[in-house]
Amino acid sequence: MANHKSAIKRAKQNEIRRVRNKAVKTGVKRIVKETRAAAAAESKETALKLLDSAKSVIDKAAKKGVLHKKTASRKISRLSKLTNTIAS
Repeated sequence: MANHKSAIKRAKQNEIRRVRNKAVKTGVKRIVKETRAAAAAESKETALKLLDSAKSVIDKAAKKGVLHKKTASRKISRLSKLTNTIAS
């Protein structure tokens, strides 16, 4: 454990951020999984609605710095590609 006052504060901040980042990542995984499941079931309307929410969640995660910008872009691109194949 940290001994200096500043190191103790830093450890507390890191723990708070770790928990927050974990929650955001879990949310991203959940919405991606739901979107993929809807695409696999070929329910066009549901997949498109979930795609919009997934884009929003992934963009927010990238904005907060939880996901890298290019990782977020890649995830959105792959989900869009998947849902567009069933949409046509």
